Amino acid sequence: MKSINLFLICFSLSTAYSQDLSNTKADGYKGIWFELNQKYEFGDKYSGALGTYTAKHVPLAIYAKEVDKTFFVYGGTTEGDQRHLLCMIGEFNHKTGMVSKPTVVYDKKGIDDPHDNPSLMIDDEGFIWVFISGRGKRRLGFKYKSNTPFNIDSFSQITEEEMTYPQPWNTEQGFFHFFTKYTGVRQLYFETSKDGVVWTNDKSLAAIPENEGEKSGHYQVSNTFENKTVGTFFNRHPNGDVDKRTDLYYVQSKDFGEKWTNINGLELPLPIVDLKSPAQAVDYAGLGKNVYLKDMGFDADGRPACLYIRSNGHDPGPKSTPYEWCVTKWDGTTWKTSVVTTSDHNYDMGSIYISKDTWQIVGPTEKGPQPWGVGGEIAIWKSTDKGETWTKQKTLTNNSTMSHSYIRRPVNFKAPFSFFWADGHSHTFSKSGLYFGDFNGDIWKLPYDMNSDYEKPLKVLK
Repeated sequence: MKSINLFLICFSLSTAYSQDLSNTKADGYKGIWFELNQKYEFGDKYSGALGTYTAKHVPLAIYAKEVDKTFFVYGGTTEGDQRHLLCMIGEFNHKTGMVSKPTVVYDKKGIDDPHDNPSLMIDDEGFIWVFISGRGKRRLGFKYKSNTPFNIDSFSQITEEEMTYPQPWNTEQGFFHFFTKYTGVRQLYFETSKDGVVWTNDKSLAAIPENEGEKSGHYQVSNTFENKTVGTFFNRHPNGDVDKRTDLYYVQSKDFGEKWTNINGLELPLPIVDLKSPAQAVDYAGLGKNVYLKDMGFDADGRPACLYIRSNGHDPGPKSTPYEWCVTKWDGTTWKTSVVTTSDHNYDMGSIYISKDTWQIVGPTEKGPQPWGVGGEIAIWKSTDKGETWTKQKTLTNNSTMSHSYIRRPVNFKAPFSFFWADGHSHTFSKSGLYFGDFNGDIWKLPYDMNSDYEKPLKVLK
């Protein structure tokens, strides 16, 4: 009987995966749940609600004023097999207050890994581009383009290529794309295009070995300033070991990737390979600290700032404490670092919002229902002195049964869709819902099940 049941299960799964769901509508907003299966005393290295994972997938949401809508991508799944990754896109209509049924841009056909989650870009004509992350050469990535401007009903594949952690930006000069290839372990690249169809060759950005002959590896977060300057903060993985990620570097380009400089304008040849490159902002290896990048932005003068967690190691639990939420910024003369608060996991993730007079951070900084796990309760932190000091403005979620994780900032955000995220159990497989909220403290849950093409999200009480 057991062998028959196993056959039926395998047949059912293979049948489901053979039915490609790409370019179909889903019946609600269901986030992916994932665990890495690297077990420690206090749980998996990371697991939980990872529908808006990773921090290296940027952007995940964009507000388009032309149609007064926020478009957003995420890693979704199906009701029947909640570990079947679907690369999804949804839209929130600010005029009606309704969300559409989400569209499956690409069906991962049995892959459950949210490293393959999508990123988003909108071009000057309103076409929506979805960059589907791959995983090295074993799973290639894709670029998809909407068939109609500002419309998510259907998409066409434009490219198939090696790319992980896509970070596409629409600049004044054209499309600029930061991404990762596994040419060392994790090395940084970029490419550019005028139309999204014809792209330059992949150009190596950073590949820093600690010692000659060793492997190199990096993670990065990026952004643009006034759609002209592209900048990226990145860390370093000694001998390619991601569990020892450390140091903080920054480089930028003001001419569409032709020339790269450090913050002081010193031109840097590519790829960056020197451990003590002038691009280095903080020497964390000398302090014995791990660095987990979260987000970055620019102030009104084009000075960059990076949000990250630094800790004493990769093990989850008290061994690696403190998990310090840090902001490193350029003040015009030097790099300055402030500590915002602490949480209880390296993979807690929030976003930084920088305006002229106020800096804010939204993230799961508060203790959640599953200690020492990814996510927690969400709080807003505020600085009125350009990131020098921080105070907690308000706690957004309380007494939750599930942990809230990976709070993401839409490009050109408009309330009430000021940030969005997913929830789920940090340690044990669970359903995962999707939410959005604003700085007034209002929260809405996207409908998990939908019977109509457009429905209003459920207002969650404060």
